[in-house]
Amino acid sequence: MNSVTATLSNFRQSPRKMRTVANLVRGKKVSDALVNLEFINKKASDPIRNLVASALANAKSLGMENPENLIIKTITVNSGRTLQRRQPAARGSAHPIHKRTSHVTVELSQPVEGKNKKVKVIKEKIKEEPVKKSIKSKVHKEKTKKN
Repeated sequence: MNSVTATLSNFRQSPRKMRTVANLVRGKKVSDALVNLEFINKKASDPIRNLVASALANAKSLGMENPENLIIKTITVNSGRTLQRRQPAARGSAHPIHKRTSHVTVELSQPVEGKNKKVKVIKEKIKEEPVKKSIKSKVHKEKTKKN
């Protein structure tokens, strides 16, 4: 078993606001994510922290090896049911109000060893390549020399 999931349905906050917090913890270790979520000053941080803790508890109950080393593989925030309300407006009319909800899914998995090595190799290759000046800057220098 490589991954464990936990879901939160119909949380009464818009998905756009939930995604800002979800993007901060995506790809991090569970322990680091839980600490970061404690200090984020957003309404969405508490339910996401509880959801990550729930997924970690699911991993422990399923008997996964080293649940402390798990990373947040994916965290998705989708739109849920939209509650539609009306706000009274001038001359007897009404304006619509959309109260949005969110569905959040967290998937935890073991970190992949080879993935980090590839990133290091690519970074080393980038450092070795000489930096080429752009043609635009050369043309600009030639024009300034003529004047």
